[in-house]
Amino acid sequence: MSDKRKKYSPTEKAKIALDAIKSELTLAQITTKYGVHPTQVNTWKKQALAYLPDAFSDKNKQEATTHETQLAELYEQIGRLKVENDFLKKKCDVFHG
Repeated sequence: MSDKRKKYSPTEKAKIALDAIKSELTLAQITTKYGVHPTQVNTWKKQALAYLPDAFSDKNKQEATTHETQLAELYEQIGRLKVENDFLKKKCDVFHG
């Protein structure tokens, strides 16, 4: 039994889930067309329906903005610490050298 499992890309999964959501074809027709088990089709359909409302929300944009803000603050802090470190190195050389 050397049957290799077929791996589906996210695009293929979305296409199959979309066909299942449309209900133009029966579940048996979809499984025959794509060679996927009916349970897997139902799982992908449920996942697609669960994530669909998030696609239209501003939550993703808000998270990206928050991430960019945090990143800018961290770069600012790195710059400040670098300047302080350089200053202290110079002062240390003055006292010791």
